[in-house]
Amino acid sequence: MGTSLGGGGGLWWNFFPKGGRKGESGAVVSKFKFPFKQAATAASLTLTGDSIAQLTSRWKTIPPGSDNKDIMATLLSNYDWIRALRMTSYGFLLYGPGSDAWYRYLDRTLPKPTVENLLLKVLLNQIVLGPSIIAVIFAWNNLWKGRLSELPDMYQKDALPTLLYGFRFWVPVSVLNFWVIPLQARVAYMSTCSIFWNFYLSTAMSK
Repeated sequence: MGTSLGGGGGLWWNFFPKGGRKGESGAVVSKFKFPFKQAATAASLTLTGDSIAQLTSRWKTIPPGSDNKDIMATLLSNYDWIRALRMTSYGFLLYGPGSDAWYRYLDRTLPKPTVENLLLKVLLNQIVLGPSIIAVIFAWNNLWKGRLSELPDMYQKDALPTLLYGFRFWVPVSVLNFWVIPLQARVAYMSTCSIFWNFYLSTAMSK
C-alpha cells in the first residue's frame, strides 16, 4: 500500500506539479502555482454557508406576527462580518488549495478507474482529509478568537463527534465525487456540497 500511495517517489512532494525548472545543482525545482480559481470557489461557497447559518439563527429570533419590514431588519441587522471573514479566509487560504492538492494527489497515485481505487479514495478521504479539515478549522477559528489555549479541550469534546457526524454526509458525497465528477470540477462540487456542511460548522464554531 505504501508503494501505491507514494507512487514510487515519496508522499508529500507528489502534491506539487512536476516539470519545474532545474536549479543550479541540477535538481528539478517544482513550480507551485496557487490554485486561485479553486480557492475563490471554496471561499465564496464557504461564505454562502456561513451567511445561511447566520440568517437562520436570526430567523429563529423573529417573533410570530412580525411584518416584512421587521423581518428584513432582523435578518440583516448585526451581521457578523468578522465571523464571515474568518470562514471565507479559511476557504480561500486553506480548504480550496488544500483540497485541490489532495484530489490531484489521489488521481496521480490511484489513476485507474477501478472499484478498488474508488473505494480506496473514499476511505482515504475520510481518514486523512476529514480529520485534517476538522483539526484545521477548529484551530483557525480559535486562532482568530485568540483562544488557542482552549483548542485541546475543544478537540477532546467536539472534534470527534463532528467528524463522526460528517461521515454520514461525506461518504456518499465522496463516492459521487470520485466516481462521476471530473478532476477539474471536484473542488467546486465538494465546495457546493460544503454549503450544507459549512452551515453546520459555522453553527458549531459560533457556539
